[in-house]
Amino acid sequence: MAALLGLMIQALWPKQAERKLTQQDIDAAVLKTLETAVLPSPAARAAAAIAPAVVRVQSFTSDGKGGEEPHGVGTGVVIVDSGVILTNLHVVAGAQRVEVTFFDGSSSPAYISNTQTENDLAVLQARRVPDDMEPATLRSTAGLRPGDGVVAVGFPFGIGPSVSSGVVSGLGRSFRSPEGKQVIGNLIQFDAAANPGNSGGPLVTLDGQVVGIVTAILNPSEQRTFIGIGFAVPIENAATAVGMHPF
Repeated sequence: MAALLGLMIQALWPKQAERKLTQQDIDAAVLKTLETAVLPSPAARAAAAIAPAVVRVQSFTSDGKGGEEPHGVGTGVVIVDSGVILTNLHVVAGAQRVEVTFFDGSSSPAYISNTQTENDLAVLQARRVPDDMEPATLRSTAGLRPGDGVVAVGFPFGIGPSVSSGVVSGLGRSFRSPEGKQVIGNLIQFDAAANPGNSGGPLVTLDGQVVGIVTAILNPSEQRTFIGIGFAVPIENAATAVGMHPF
């Protein structure tokens, strides 16, 4: 009897119509989320996108006593998942052994498979790569403009991976090496902080795509510290060193 009475009351109770969500409701919810959520900065998103492809490059030479000693530290970027890496030639030139360290902390011997002296570029081939290797995405510099945001990722003074952000300062620049032995042209000028050890690392757009390989910083003194002017070889030039289509 009680169960029957409950059913009768439920049947007689007025039903409330379900309210349908409107576009205004959805927009308000999205706005509320944007106001309360802490979103990563564009530079942070770019750095996260390129991080799996950035490697530390360490070169070694003989110490003359049957052992070896560090020759240089720089940066490289994996552009093919089989372990093809772009870096600067001056990072590995004269080295008897090269070792690269990947994003997951694993390391591998590497050898120089090609060079492009006129652009201070070297192509390395790692002998081992992580199973989940993610190569960088390359982008043409055709649409690049002064003022566009960029990020430099590398190992300045061996510390890293370190991230700095700035803008493209100019295009088509030329740079003469401190010794005056080489002039590199058609460079991207940028103001994201770079120091010794950043050499060979990627210059990345805010969407995480590589547009250049960091190759030099302007130093009017002998201090070798960043004063706000860095240079990168356009990725089109770097791609030809690997035999890839230059976009």
